[in-house]
Amino acid sequence: MHSNDGQGRRMSGGMGSDADVDALAMLVADAEGAADAARFAQIREVRVLAAAGMLAEKQSAGAPEKVKAREMALRGIAAELAGVFVATDRTLQRRIDEARDLVDNYPLTMAAWEAGRIVRGHVRVIQDVGCIVPVADRAEFERVAIERCEGETPNRVRDAVRMLAERMHPRSFTERHEEAAAGRCVWVRPGADGMSDLTATLPTVIADGIVDRLTRQAREIVNAREQADAAGAAVESEAESAAGEGSSFIDDARTIDQVRADVFSDLLLAGTPALDPTATGDGDGTLGAIRAHVQVAVSALTLMGKDEGPADLAGRSPIDATTARQLAGNATTWDRLLTHPVTGTVLECDTYRPNAAMVRLLRARDRHCRFPGCRQPAIRCELDHTIAASHGGPTHVCNLANLCKRHHDVKHHTRWHVRQLPGGRLIWTSPTGRTYREDAPPPLVAFTAAFTPAGPPEQRDDEQPPGAFSPPRSPGRLEPPPRSVPPF
Repeated sequence: MHSNDGQGRRMSGGMGSDADVDALAMLVADAEGAADAARFAQIREVRVLAAAGMLAEKQSAGAPEKVKAREMALRGIAAELAGVFVATDRTLQRRIDEARDLVDNYPLTMAAWEAGRIVRGHVRVIQDVGCIVPVADRAEFERVAIERCEGETPNRVRDAVRMLAERMHPRSFTERHEEAAAGRCVWVRPGADGMSDLTATLPTVIADGIVDRLTRQAREIVNAREQADAAGAAVESEAESAAGEGSSFIDDARTIDQVRADVFSDLLLAGTPALDPTATGDGDGTLGAIRAHVQVAVSALTLMGKDEGPADLAGRSPIDATTARQLAGNATTWDRLLTHPVTGTVLECDTYRPNAAMVRLLRARDRHCRFPGCRQPAIRCELDHTIAASHGGPTHVCNLANLCKRHHDVKHHTRWHVRQLPGGRLIWTSPTGRTYREDAPPPLVAFTAAFTPAGPPEQRDDEQPPGAFSPPRSPGRLEPPPRSVPPF
């Protein structure tokens, strides 16, 4: 666990004066006005393009070859508008079709966009993912998707909206994944200056695991390099010994992206990294022993083979039930999650390794960096004390949250502040006083009931039993879950 809480290390240069904060507040106000103006312009453009599509259909009405007539009419209109938008007629024709689809098939989304409840990025997510939802279920899909989008950034909500659409698809995700996996392949696209792009189309969980292992190995090399540099600065004569005499590790100035690419090439061509700073003498080091880590949430019914609904690869996308069962079967340890019966928020985490239970619980609860809008997976984040330990903050789940390195630094070196409420809810306050609520995200797989159980009339919805968390209310559920089965 890494916790960098030194409040005393906050740098005044990064905090700015009160005059700077006032200037920032003015910029924020101007940005709000610009964002509203841009939204109105975007909506107007969509409606104009949709009207162009309707005009093309009207012009082709009654023609003997209606399909061809509509295509010709659409091409003519697109060519006319291309001059206005300074784009090609092919581009305008595609945008006209997209606008017509949005206006005709996603009326609730358009209404929410016009009301300012969502932004253009949310609209793209809903339209891109909603195409697989049957027409009869489209309105319900829109309603739940819009609720999930409100108050969240488009990149954060994409996985939840995709999971919703997948569960509404008439064919199971597992069946469709098996067909798609048959098309896995590798190809090379030549580039400029003697470079090429090597692309592999693989199941998501495999691709994510590959990137994770490459990243871990690259970081190990970079960390060893930094340790060698530090040793060299302290005792120049010891640097050569620390890095290995004659080793190419000396004077290594590669970025982590370059190291990751080099390790990738080495593993494919030779089966082992050419540069392993952990090696001793002729023996292999620990670099090759690094294994990929992925975080998957799957319901108990899926594990038992009674449900083919997709599992959730945290921070990425849904994965098929068969792959999830294989991962669970091959795992040496796994965690059983206890979730809130209404919202699905993770409350407890059972594990065979109780000494790491706190870290594992927070990873399961947070899933990603808890700074507004960030999606860096929790397994690549640092644990931060919301209230610094030096100020009396306890090392407990109620005072800990996962932050990526970037936003961990923002918390400690700028005027951004955060406080943590029961249930893992974070309230961030910006330098200008704007607040952003960060709820602990429930797993995307269906664990919990989609309805609120009736309670005694005198009990409020926000009252909890003694000692229990108070998780945030969820704006909508993805699908009714398995009942009376503990989640895993």
